Amino acid sequence: MDRIILFVMEHPLLIGLFITLLILLIFTEKRKSGRPLTNQELVQLLNKNQAVIVDLRDEKTFLLGHITHSINIPHIHLKDHLKRLEKHKEHTIIFVCNHGQHSGAAIAMLAKQDFKSLLRLQGGIQGWISERLPLIRG
Repeated sequence: MDRIILFVMEHPLLIGLFITLLILLIFTEKRKSGRPLTNQELVQLLNKNQAVIVDLRDEKTFLLGHITHSINIPHIHLKDHLKRLEKHKEHTIIFVCNHGQHSGAAIAMLAKQDFKSLLRLQGGIQGWISERLPLIRG
C-alpha cells in the first residue's frame, strides 16, 4: 500500500492522465444509446416473432453471414433508409453491427425520430459467432 501512495505522489502526471482516460471511457460508454441485449434474450425475441433485426454491417459482410430475418442497412446509409424502418416504428428494433460500435449511434438517430423500443446486441455479430449461434449465408 505504501508503494502505491509513493507511486501516486511521484507520478502525478501519469495518475492525472489515467483518471482523465477513465472518465472519457465512462463518458463514451454512457453515450451509447439503447439497452444492450444478450444473445439469449435475442433468441427468445426471435422465437416469439417480437423483434425486427437491423444489421448495420456493409452488404458484402452481411452476405457472408447474418442472423435470420435480419434487414441489412449499412450504418453509413441509415439516414437515407429511415423510411424503410417506418413500418416497424411500434415494434422492438434490435441493431446489430460487427462488435457493437455503430449500434449506439443508430439508436440515437432513431430515438430522435420517435421510434419506441430500440435495443442493441451486446458484442455485435462477433459475440453471436463466439457463442456458435447460427448464421444465414447469402
